[in-house]
Amino acid sequence: MRAFAVSILLSLLVTADVAAQGTASNESFGHAQLSIERIFSAPNLTTTAPANLQFAPGGQRIAYLRASASNPEINDLWIYDVRQQQHRVLVAATQLVEDPTAMTATERARRERMRIRNSGIVDYQWSPDGSQLLIPIAGQLHLVSLPENPDAQPEVQTLVSATTKASDARFSPQGQFVSFVEDGALFFVELASGELHQVTPDGSATLSYASAEFVAQEEMKRMTGYWWSPDEATIAVTRVDNSAVAMHARTDVYADRTELVQQRYPFTGTANATVDLGLYQRTSDSIHWLNLPERHREGYLARVKWLPDSSQLSYQWQTRNQQQLTLYLQPRNTDDEATAVLSEISNSWINLHDDLVFLEDSRHFIWASERSGYKHLYLYRTDGSLIRQLTSGDWPVDSISAVDDTTGFVYFTGRKTTPLERHLYRASMTTSSPNQPTQLSQRSGMHSITFAGDQRSYIDSFSSSTQPPQVSLHGPTGERIVWLHQNLIDEKHPLASYLANWSYPEFGELRAADDQRLYYQLTKPPRMVDNQSYPVIVMVYGGPRAQRVTNSWGDYFSQYLAQHGFVVFQLDNRGSGNRGKAFEQVIHRKLAQVEVADQLQGAKFLQSLPYINDERIGVFGHSYGGYMALHLVLRHPEVFSAAVAGAPVTDWRLYDTHYTERYLGTPQDNPEGYEAADVLTYADQLTQPLLIYHGMADDNVLYTHTAKLSYALQQATLPFELMAYPGKQHGLRGRETSIHRYQLIADFFARHLQ
Repeated sequence: MRAFAVSILLSLLVTADVAAQGTASNESFGHAQLSIERIFSAPNLTTTAPANLQFAPGGQRIAYLRASASNPEINDLWIYDVRQQQHRVLVAATQLVEDPTAMTATERARRERMRIRNSGIVDYQWSPDGSQLLIPIAGQLHLVSLPENPDAQPEVQTLVSATTKASDARFSPQGQFVSFVEDGALFFVELASGELHQVTPDGSATLSYASAEFVAQEEMKRMTGYWWSPDEATIAVTRVDNSAVAMHARTDVYADRTELVQQRYPFTGTANATVDLGLYQRTSDSIHWLNLPERHREGYLARVKWLPDSSQLSYQWQTRNQQQLTLYLQPRNTDDEATAVLSEISNSWINLHDDLVFLEDSRHFIWASERSGYKHLYLYRTDGSLIRQLTSGDWPVDSISAVDDTTGFVYFTGRKTTPLERHLYRASMTTSSPNQPTQLSQRSGMHSITFAGDQRSYIDSFSSSTQPPQVSLHGPTGERIVWLHQNLIDEKHPLASYLANWSYPEFGELRAADDQRLYYQLTKPPRMVDNQSYPVIVMVYGGPRAQRVTNSWGDYFSQYLAQHGFVVFQLDNRGSGNRGKAFEQVIHRKLAQVEVADQLQGAKFLQSLPYINDERIGVFGHSYGGYMALHLVLRHPEVFSAAVAGAPVTDWRLYDTHYTERYLGTPQDNPEGYEAADVLTYADQLTQPLLIYHGMADDNVLYTHTAKLSYALQQATLPFELMAYPGKQHGLRGRETSIHRYQLIADFFARHLQ
C-alpha cells in the first residue's frame, strides 16, 4: 500500500507543478500525434537551448554553443553581453570549415568517449584576459579576437597549417601559448611570435605522449594527458606505453567499405597500458620522468592538478583493484620525493571524482570522500591533516561548483531533499556545523550550475518533468538576474502542436528485498479508457552509478510510446547512482543479481495495477540496459513477453579492465561471478521474441558481443531478430539512423505486445 500512496502523492505534486507553469490545460494546444521522424527533425521540440556556457573572465560576457532551428545538429558559437542583454552569433561553424561535420579519426573517437552528439563547433575556450576565444574544429585551431565594438565582426586567425590534425587544444594559464596534441606528441604555439615548439618526442604505434589512454577516457573520465603549471614554466605530461595491451583485430563494416582496425583493447584480467608522468621545463626544454609504474606498481593515474603557486603538482593513483586511491603531492623540484597526503580505502571500490580544489594560499584544499557512506566535502591542510568536515548527512554531494576564498564559502550541487532532484547549495568553510548548508536553487527539478570566475554570478541550466530546459543568470545568493533562455511552453513553442496529447510522468517508490527505496516513474497513455488493459514497456538501464529516474525533462521516445498506447515504466535498481555506498555497492562481484531482482519487483508492481495487461510486458535497454534486457527476458520469460537489446554486453570477459574489474574483479579471481553475470550462460533459455541491434564499428562494446550471442542462439536453433548498423559506433549517432532505430523498436513492440 505504501508504494501506491507515494505514487498518488507524487503524481498530485507533478500535476500541481504543471498547473503552476501554465502547461496543465493541454486542451488549449494542438492534438497532433508525435512521430519518430518529428522527434529527430527540425525545429528541435525542446528548442535549441544554449549549451556549454562559459563566462568570460570578468563575467560580463557569456559564450555558448547553439544550433540553428533549421539544422539542430550543427553548433555555432554565440555570445551574450550581460550589460546590453543581447545575444548574437559570434562565429558560425561554416565560417571556419566548408564541411562542419568533418572531423579527424582522433576527434571522432574523443567525441565518442565524451558522448558528444552534435557537429560543428563542439568545444571552445576563453583566453585568460577574455579578449579571444580558441575554437578547435576538424583538426584546425582558430583564434577569434573580439572587437571592442560589440556590433563589429570578430577577427578570425588560423593558428596551424591546413594539414595539422590537432586535438585537446587549450590556452596556457596566462595566455602566452596555445598547446595541442597531434599524432601522439605535444606541441605549443607561442602566440606573440607564431613559433611552434614540440614538447615531446613523436608518438608511435605503441607509444604516445600527452594523451589519455582508452580506459582513462572511457571509464575514468580523464580526457587529457597534459597539464600546464599556473606560471607556465612547467607542463606535466603523460607517456603511455600500449605495447603490452592485447591487440584486437576489429572489422568495421561500412555501407561502402570494410576496414580492418587493429585496436589495442585492455580486456578484463589482461595487461593495461603503462602510464608515466613527466615534468617538462620550458626554459630548459627537457622532461624529467617520475617513473610512476616503478613507484606504485600496477594501477591507474586517475587525476593530475597543479597547486595555485606552481610549487607542487598533485596526482591521484588508484590501485589495479580500485580499492585504494591515494593523493600525492610532487614538488616541481623533481629531486624531492612525492608525499602521500591521504588515502581512501574500500573493501569494494573507490569512485573517482573531480572534487579536489586547492585554495589560493596553496596550503589548504577541499576533498570529496564517501567514507561516511555518502559523498561529502572535507577541508584539509596540504600536510594531510583534516581541519573539518564541510557537509554531512544521509544524502550525497554531486560536485563542487565554485570556491570563494574571500567569503569562505564553497558552492556545490547535491541531493539533500530528494535523490530525484539536484540543487545548488552553499556551505561555510569556517564553521563546524556541516549538516545545514544553505539551498540557493528553489524550483523543483534538476539544476546544473556554472559559476563566473569571481563567484559573483552563476548560470543555472534547469529542467523538470513539466518544464523543458531553461537557462538563467543568477546572483551569488540565488536571485535570478535575467533569463538567457526562458523556453516557456506557449502556442508558438515547437511542442504546442502536441501538448493536447501529452502525458507527464508520475513518480513513486517501491521497496527492495533489503527495504531500500527504489524510485520509479510511470508514463501513461494520455487518454486511458476505463476497464481496458494496456501493454507496458520497461525502459531499463540498471548499470552502476547511472540514474534514470529524475525530475527532469523526459525523452521523447517514451512520450511517443505512451501516445501509441503503451505504459512506459522506469525504475532505478540497487547499484544505480546518487543513493550512497550501501545502495550502490551491493552489486560488488555479482552483477545482474540484485539489479534483476529489483526490476522484477518493478514488474510485480506493474502487474498489480488494474489497467496493466500483465501478459504484455516488454523491456528495452541500450548498452548496460541491453545487457539487463537480455537477462530479464532470458531468465524470466514468465514476466517479460518481448525484449529489445541495443549494443549489449554479453560476455564480461570481452569488456575493459577498469570498468569490469571495479564491479566483478578479474575472471581469474572471480570465475563464478563472471559465469553468473554473462548473458551467454542463459542464451539457450530464450522463449520470447527478441530484437538485438548493434553498431558495426563499435569500439566500446565490441560487435563481438552480439556476434557471440547470435551464434549461441543459432546453435540452440532459437529464432531472434538482428539489426546491424554499418559504420556506427556505440552511440549510433545520426538523424537517419536514429529514426530507423526507434521506428524498428516501436514496430517490434507493436507486433509482439499490442
